[in-house]
Amino acid sequence: MSSDTVIAASALSKCYHIYDNPRDRLKQMIVPRVCSLLGLRRRQYFREFWALNDVSFTIRKGETVGIIGRNGSGKSTLLQMICGTLNPTSGDVATIGRIGALLELGSGFNPEFTGRENVFLNASLLGLTDQQIKDRYDAIVSFADIGDFINQPVKTYSSGMYVRLAFAVIAHIDADLLVIDEALSVGDAFFTQKCMRFLHDFIKRGSIIFVSHDTAAVRGLCTRAIWLDKGAVVMDGVPKDVCNRYLEAYYSEGGVPPVTTSTVSEEMESVTEDAEMEATVDSRLAFLNASNLRNDLQVFKFNSNGENFGRKHAEIVNVTLRNRSGKPLSWIVGGEYVVVRVEAKAYADLTSPIIGFMLKDRLGQTLFGDNTYLTTIDRGSFCATGEMLVAEFTFRMPILPAGDYSIGVAIADGNQDVHVQHHWIHDAMAIKSETSMVATGLVGVPMSNVSLWVEA
Repeated sequence: MSSDTVIAASALSKCYHIYDNPRDRLKQMIVPRVCSLLGLRRRQYFREFWALNDVSFTIRKGETVGIIGRNGSGKSTLLQMICGTLNPTSGDVATIGRIGALLELGSGFNPEFTGRENVFLNASLLGLTDQQIKDRYDAIVSFADIGDFINQPVKTYSSGMYVRLAFAVIAHIDADLLVIDEALSVGDAFFTQKCMRFLHDFIKRGSIIFVSHDTAAVRGLCTRAIWLDKGAVVMDGVPKDVCNRYLEAYYSEGGVPPVTTSTVSEEMESVTEDAEMEATVDSRLAFLNASNLRNDLQVFKFNSNGENFGRKHAEIVNVTLRNRSGKPLSWIVGGEYVVVRVEAKAYADLTSPIIGFMLKDRLGQTLFGDNTYLTTIDRGSFCATGEMLVAEFTFRMPILPAGDYSIGVAIADGNQDVHVQHHWIHDAMAIKSETSMVATGLVGVPMSNVSLWVEA
């Protein structure tokens, strides 16, 4: 292995024996030995299943590698071999440095132990000394943010709490390589985004193997992607190219992207639009909004205690979603006009304040956003100590796939290139998309017109 290589896999293969019934397993243990003693022809009582077949690759320091593929393609088997919890049938894999792994939910935990006891157990298995664990214990508990449950047996934990504690441990073991399976998919949106921020920071000093069915997350996080299918490497290269080929193959074989059709019975508050706005409404929205595919979005209250940073010479004090009449909304429908209103207070004179927002998905990927810089560039926007600043952004809400989202907000002083960040709240407001007609892509854009005809 070269000095910059962290993983070298050579001709990795894993074969499982599949028995049609339990007695065949017993026969396989006894009959071949008897046949060997008697000089008779051996009989095989199992079928072979090759979970991995001749897989070879190397991963270098600083690489973030996404592994994609359908269920049963060999992804988890490969990760277990890398982590040393599963031995290959043939081939070998060599690793350098400490590995932090988040594989099967609850792996490395004793369900009868408390969260605190499992922190010490799991961290010791990952190579930390008892004193190192004690020194980092408070930071681990703070990252997990599970409150008093840290002193309860983990068998009482939800799946999300399992992930919180497991990720908090591997985030504090000074790993050289992180191996992340689909476990993050069970966490809540805010914690998943916290994890993604940690991973983006970890990329600067370590390597990551990231397994996900979410090709958008692989494109956004990874510098390289490997596509596995039926235990073999189909493609290894640039994430965008690999993901495009993977999706092309999937859909060409009749794959249908998921569409959520659950309904929401609660009444939502309507969004008033004027005649000009009505003229640009997607012609299909009237039909969709009367069906179970209406994009109902639940809006939660401003979270002033969200993870934040900045000099605090100004502070975000409120964020709301409103209709065009200024009425705060708790429910909205994708495709209709909304107003994001951000209120901030200055604790020092601000020469050129800028307020901005970003809508992010559960993985922390920014879907879209804007700020006030260009609006005020020609007239200035001085704000004196003690004054309030209010920014409003009016736009048509995209149609969001079902899932969890959040709005991040910030206030700075300066310009687009050079500025001082005074208050940035990562997850100031949560939005939950209950239902959606979006089948592909990160968001759906309302169309002003969609038509189809046969040209004579």
